[in-house]
Amino acid sequence: MSGVFIAMISVGGSILALIILGIIIIGIIRTARTGGLSNHDKDIRAEETRMIQDIYNALPKIEERVEALETILIERGHQNR
Repeated sequence: MSGVFIAMISVGGSILALIILGIIIIGIIRTARTGGLSNHDKDIRAEETRMIQDIYNALPKIEERVEALETILIERGHQNR
């Protein structure tokens, strides 16, 4: 009788191990296909990338404005003396 229980536990453990291994393999395959990111995360990263690109593209205009403001402040400083 105890031999039957040992055999059942061994078979059950083997089946459980195969199921866990299968789940792990499926998870690895899904991660490899999607790059580890969900669609929501990809959308968020794409939006962040667009925002960073917009800021980068606007930097020359901001630099020109800062230079213009510096010039105005320097001229006002000379007029006040």
